[in-house]
Amino acid sequence: MQQRQLSPGADAASLKRGKKRGNYNCGRCGLPKKGHNCNVTVDPTDPVPTPSWPRQAQLDYNQSSPSGHHHHLRRALSFDDDGAVDHVAPISDDESGSCGPLPWSCLVEVFRRAGPTSLLSAAQVCRGWRDCAKRLWRSVDELRLPVPPRSRLGSVGSLLQKCTGLLRLTLRMESDLDATLLACIAFSCPNLESLNIRTAENAISWMSGDELGRFVAEKRCLSTLKIEGCTNLGSLNICSSSLSTLWLSDLHSISRTVINCPKLKELSLEFSHQENDSTDLVMMVDNFGRTCPRLRNMHIASVRLSHDVVLSLAQAHLRDLRMLSLVLGAEITDASVAAIASSYTNLELLDLSGSSISDSGIGMICNVFPQTLSRLSLAHCPNITSSGIQFATAQLPHLQLIDCGMTIIDPSAEDLTAEQDSSSGEPNYEERVTKTKHHPMYQKLIIKHGRLRKLSLWGCSGLDALCLNCPELNDLNLNSCTNLHPARLLLHCPSLENVYAVGCGDVLIGAIHNQIFNDFMSETDHFPRKRLADGSKRVLVPCFPSRQTSDDEKGRRALQSRCTINVN
Repeated sequence: MQQRQLSPGADAASLKRGKKRGNYNCGRCGLPKKGHNCNVTVDPTDPVPTPSWPRQAQLDYNQSSPSGHHHHLRRALSFDDDGAVDHVAPISDDESGSCGPLPWSCLVEVFRRAGPTSLLSAAQVCRGWRDCAKRLWRSVDELRLPVPPRSRLGSVGSLLQKCTGLLRLTLRMESDLDATLLACIAFSCPNLESLNIRTAENAISWMSGDELGRFVAEKRCLSTLKIEGCTNLGSLNICSSSLSTLWLSDLHSISRTVINCPKLKELSLEFSHQENDSTDLVMMVDNFGRTCPRLRNMHIASVRLSHDVVLSLAQAHLRDLRMLSLVLGAEITDASVAAIASSYTNLELLDLSGSSISDSGIGMICNVFPQTLSRLSLAHCPNITSSGIQFATAQLPHLQLIDCGMTIIDPSAEDLTAEQDSSSGEPNYEERVTKTKHHPMYQKLIIKHGRLRKLSLWGCSGLDALCLNCPELNDLNLNSCTNLHPARLLLHCPSLENVYAVGCGDVLIGAIHNQIFNDFMSETDHFPRKRLADGSKRVLVPCFPSRQTSDDEKGRRALQSRCTINVN
């Protein structure tokens, strides 16, 4: 056996250290030990270099569990670049020891920046690295994992089994989804509290409603369930004593619905936009009052929403309801608004986008919710005019967000769109709306509000003049406002941060830029005029030799400089 040539400055204690099983590389230069004579001198005072690893995953060492338990060593592992975590508490050397010449705390900092593939490969290097990787996997609290196409279910299951303390799981499915994956999650994650499954466009979900119901019944700790692509459920039979949030999307033709969740507070059901949907929404909504009495937020998106569904919802008497969203209901009229207003007087959010309500319905909303409503969405409601929008902003003092996209529409552009849709053979959305009123083509909108923060007027091609006096407004959407006259635009909004002007002309974009950046400066640089001693003429005279700028004006100018106009 060959003898190594050692330098006289080498540490004698490190030389006498016994060999560890599985350590097949040299501890000085990193080369394989077999047939290798190392001539590298190791100085214990030199710092250990940290290798550069790809930043594909981030690990949080100080994130507490949302369930209220004191898990001081819980971590959150993210496999997404944008899934950054907030707090990092390094592990001390006294608590964790070391792995060869590299302290354990440094090794942990390296591993927490490695992706799942790199972390699995690093665990095969030596026993010390394997123990460090195991400790990281066991302490994972949150996991966001992409599942690529044609991936094996066994690899996902083996990865989940490493995370024995997993509480929150997010899967981005690019492959088909079936009940086998749910069984794997139920077996590998016994303490799971939150499950979020997102599906790509080409992924298909084959699980049925009974299989989903069995999964929810077995998970006694599950509080949040969000699943996309539920096209083949067929029925809903969800009974849980711990579930508080339920989101299901892409539903279609649900024959039987049983949602018995006494602690459910947030419910979101989005149906596919197919005309042959046979779901009985009246019977579904009627059961919510008996089986889900604590509902606070409800969102239903379906083309089968009608006045009968709203009446059934009004009879459910959900006393804690604060946010109501009924989207794509072309048969929802002003009578439906009256039924909602008579049963639920404490709404903070109301979304009736895609309905057939008119300015009279807006008047009912303003009469019932003047002190509670803070967010109102009336997008794609063709029977609403600029007068109704002005009335809503004037009568709702606590309003912070209003979305009126595609309400003030140019009739000529609407007719052109209808011709294009009929020529292409696709069903036009306006054909399902009840008979709309023909409003004047050019309308003006004047809004003065002290608390409004977000205003959306996207697609309002019939808007000709706009005047805004909103000191707290920071987000304005003017996309596709093609007929808005630049000379009839007035923006007195010193807190604006984002203005969206996609599809607008260059002249209008220039007018928006001048309104935001130049007008305010011209107002602040105004000086009084004073006559000369002989009384011949008036000249500009500043009040002080050098005009002093107040702190308030400096702050307003700083806000103006941060405003961004998005045109792409």
